[in-house]
Amino acid sequence: MAKITDLVGNTPLLELSRLGAGKGASLYAKAEFCNPSGSVKDRAAGAMLAKGLEEGKLKPGRTIMDATSGNTGIAYAMLGAALGFPVRLYLPANASAERKSIMRHYGAEVVETSPLEGSDGAYLAAKKEAEASPERYFYPDQYNNPANWRAHYHGTGAEIWEQTGGRVSHFICSLGTAGTFMGTSRRLKEYNKEIKAIAVQPDSPFHGIEGTKHMASTIKPGFYDEYWPDGFSSVSTEDAYATARRLALEEGIYSGISAGANVCAALRLAESLPAEAVVVTILCDAGSRYVSDGFWNAGS
Repeated sequence: MAKITDLVGNTPLLELSRLGAGKGASLYAKAEFCNPSGSVKDRAAGAMLAKGLEEGKLKPGRTIMDATSGNTGIAYAMLGAALGFPVRLYLPANASAERKSIMRHYGAEVVETSPLEGSDGAYLAAKKEAEASPERYFYPDQYNNPANWRAHYHGTGAEIWEQTGGRVSHFICSLGTAGTFMGTSRRLKEYNKEIKAIAVQPDSPFHGIEGTKHMASTIKPGFYDEYWPDGFSSVSTEDAYATARRLALEEGIYSGISAGANVCAALRLAESLPAEAVVVTILCDAGSRYVSDGFWNAGS
């Protein structure tokens, strides 16, 4: 018999055979929407809560509290419900209605912060609350907690290596907390130091790619090393939207906006590489979290 928490990780690796056709390198994407709460953030949230329980910092009477742009909050809410802890989440008011509803359906308290301040505003508000009432909360601080990237070091990176039979040559992924990118690429480079790790970012501080950061204009996560990536790829909001639509229409994969950005950048990379190269990226979440967003109805 399994518990919902046992279902985190070991997600499928999908070949993008239609979108990637004729692009040079082979193109694969990790289906992180197959995690139990529906996103890649189940891995980090689960690892951070497990560490808190192990260290005795997460204990009866305390509330799980953190800032989120959406997906980590949903993961906290699901895991909090499963473990029996209340959850309080700070997030920008312009996060998708679906994300906020899902958190509340799991029983979490949602505190909406200024949309003009983005994820930085949510982070600062949560940090202030944690410092004011440390006895009340377990504050994982996803932007600075090493358990975040280690979840991907032990999980995502090892899975990709095994699923590609060690053939992966390039890993390309967007930056939010940077946990997925840093942890996965560190593990892959330990297997083979020649593997290239490319970081994906929005092309502007003002963008609509939820869950991602334009690092030059935001508070940098504590474990992000700006000198670690082998290269960077910038993606516009419009291109991320267009690729998300293409994934649905051409691959039958209904994924979110950051997944669209990842695949857009991965397609460009694959075009520049020889046929023997193997490019892997991340499908961070499902498109069902953005159903109300108007971009789905744009020309495709």
